[in-house]
Amino acid sequence: MDSVAAEGSKASLELSNKGLLHLHWLPGVHIQVEDARAAMEKVNEACQQEEHPMLVDMASVGSVSREARAVWSIPCRASRIALLGKSPVDRVLANFFLGVHIPPCPTRFFTSRSEAMNWLKADA
Repeated sequence: MDSVAAEGSKASLELSNKGLLHLHWLPGVHIQVEDARAAMEKVNEACQQEEHPMLVDMASVGSVSREARAVWSIPCRASRIALLGKSPVDRVLANFFLGVHIPPCPTRFFTSRSEAMNWLKADA
């Protein structure tokens, strides 16, 4: 599947032929509740009735609203989620989410793409 992005979207989504979802947030974006809902709708549409592991590239995201973080506590078609970041701010955002909300599936933060991919594939 090619990348899918709504007009004016702050993220793109791709479902690879190997069954891996890749949600990529643009650097510097401020994610609001409507952005989080739109991303989760794209995930569910792409997966249809199947579940897939998902890599969420959140490197250099500017901020995530409290309401948007709450949306990510709602189950979607992701079987497990690897949050990929590169900065201390990314780690703080991820750890805050994981500490306050119960993710709907196994979820971990990584700064290494290869470690994130290995963890996602371990479920397959």
